[in-house]
Amino acid sequence: MSSLFPALTAALADPDGTDAHRPALRFGDRSLTYAELAATAAPLAARVTDAGRVAVWATPTLETAVAVVAALLAGVPAVPLNPKSGESELGHIVSDSEPTLILAAGSDQLPYTLDTLERVGIDVRPTGTRRPYLTTLAERPAEDPALIVYTSGTTGPPKGAVIPRRAVADTLDALADAWQWTGDDVLVHALPLFHVHGLILGILGPLRRGGSVRHLGRFETAGVAQELSEGATMLFGVPTMYHRIAEALPDDPALAKALARARLLVSGSAALPVHDHERIAAATGRRVIERYGMTETLMNTSVRADGEARAGTVGVPLPGVELRLTEEDGVTAVAALDGETVGEIQVRGPNLFTEYLNRPDATAAAFTDDGWFRTGDMAVRDPDGYVRIVGRKATDLIKSGGYKIGAGEIENALLEHSGVREAAVTGEPDADLGERIVAWIVPADPQFPPPAGELADHVARSLAPHKRPRVVHYLDALPRNDMGKIMKRSLTHD
Repeated sequence: MSSLFPALTAALADPDGTDAHRPALRFGDRSLTYAELAATAAPLAARVTDAGRVAVWATPTLETAVAVVAALLAGVPAVPLNPKSGESELGHIVSDSEPTLILAAGSDQLPYTLDTLERVGIDVRPTGTRRPYLTTLAERPAEDPALIVYTSGTTGPPKGAVIPRRAVADTLDALADAWQWTGDDVLVHALPLFHVHGLILGILGPLRRGGSVRHLGRFETAGVAQELSEGATMLFGVPTMYHRIAEALPDDPALAKALARARLLVSGSAALPVHDHERIAAATGRRVIERYGMTETLMNTSVRADGEARAGTVGVPLPGVELRLTEEDGVTAVAALDGETVGEIQVRGPNLFTEYLNRPDATAAAFTDDGWFRTGDMAVRDPDGYVRIVGRKATDLIKSGGYKIGAGEIENALLEHSGVREAAVTGEPDADLGERIVAWIVPADPQFPPPAGELADHVARSLAPHKRPRVVHYLDALPRNDMGKIMKRSLTHD
């Protein structure tokens, strides 16, 4: 297949070319041009080219970006490791993926769980162009694995999704079409680098386009404002980040001005509440667009840059991606695309993973006989094709009183109440209804939480009476993972 990184390949071939001196990566005050990235990554690629797989200690640093690029240049699958993972989880991932090496910055302190792996230090100081390496740099088949990314493991040990080079290239090119993403764009983000959003979209995306990325290291609204004021054109974030931006905007005119200059504001990894959409749009004149994907599929849908930024939706299928909603049997298509009828999303296309590593049973169960991947996500679809996620099949589809109800729309309704700072909705068994709707609320003012009856009436007026919460619990904070997703399985009431 064609090179994953045309600009980098050109810099390898001609380090004195005009485009070779364009900025590629910047983390804080450390940066590399394309020529410098080529000169840094090529020797590391030569070092690992005979490795079966390599683990990468995926800190949010320049070293991680260089390590993954080097592995891809060498055609060696990279296994990103979350530095916050516990010893048991790390042990499982390493024993399952069997990397022969681990790539890490020299200053990184690795847990003893990784002591059995040979360690290769990542040196980001360019050591020459290494032109002779080009004679051994062969193009890799499209189906060769590029990355093995482990799922969150909410229903058992994490599974390694084998992501082929084809999926990386096709997803990034489809996003380029949807977002009008070019080499002139400068992306700013502060996402972790051990998953699809931060690593594939946030680092490999700009490099495939021949553009540049500025990573903040740690999310701060001041950092976002500075980068967007200094030429960055795109911002990637998760709902927690955009919520903090929305909270800061009334008292930070510089932030509002900076966001107004951005060409594209993109949110992903979880649903962005409509309330935050509207607050950001009102303060900046810019609308955040959402996209939808997952580890196994990379990206499936997005609001297009030239389309309607409809709050609460994840847009339309990306070029090359087929999407359908199915009934509970996983085969019968949902007949009514009316924005109300709920079905499970299934997708098919070149963006899909190849398999779960060492798990043929799980791989087979994930696909229908005719090749559709069962996402487990529930959604409704408007007549014009826009998709709105209402939750996960396992945790967010509530069957109450004969209705199928998505938790997401109730959460959005609750967040529109002035007394609610955060909200999550689950279902619990009910002898009469089958399941009753339960709301978990973080009040805007802990001293004066909104009464449960008031919240139920608010939802009933906004949506429908059968969607009102029957039980309300008040919390100081909702349990969240590293990506800001609410961990609903942790919401229990003694």
